[in-house]
Amino acid sequence: MPRTTDGDGTPVPQRLLAAATRLFAEQGYDRTSVQEIVEAAGVTKGALYHYFGSKDDLLHEVYARVLRLQQERLDTFAGADEPVEKRVRDAAADVVVTTIDNLDDASIFFRSMHHLSPEKNKQVRAERRRYHERFRALIEEGQEAGVFSKATPADLVVDYHFGSVHHLSTWYRPDGPLTPQQVADHLADLLLRALRP
Repeated sequence: MPRTTDGDGTPVPQRLLAAATRLFAEQGYDRTSVQEIVEAAGVTKGALYHYFGSKDDLLHEVYARVLRLQQERLDTFAGADEPVEKRVRDAAADVVVTTIDNLDDASIFFRSMHHLSPEKNKQVRAERRRYHERFRALIEEGQEAGVFSKATPADLVVDYHFGSVHHLSTWYRPDGPLTPQQVADHLADLLLRALRP
């Protein structure tokens, strides 16, 4: 049985993910070998295969952990006892901040998702669809209540916002003029302006 932590107490799966994320970001997924990942994480290949069945499982987990975080946070915002406009704004801003906070993970994934096995690809699309559907339900709730305009279908509103979110990795720089929260506020305000009757 592989050890679950190292000397500094970091669990092996986290060390493997951290090493894989850094290497995938620097070299690209297809140019990174399993050997390089285990050496960077300071573990054996056996440990990698114990926690992750393959390199493809590591790539999936790089993205899935961000999506899980975002889904939990969206569920919290969506379920809050607040007016729908505030819940949509909070959720729209949060997905921007959490994406920027995990920009390496997001950019690796969008650059490399075509390397995933067909069943992993399908799984990721289903996970992402669940997130988008929850977000769309919030938009629809506001449209039904008359708070948001029905002029644009909710699906298109969701695609519009998430198109901006997925595009962040192509232009956002931590040393740029805007903080993650400022970018989030601008994009959330744009979304709400587009939704107002």
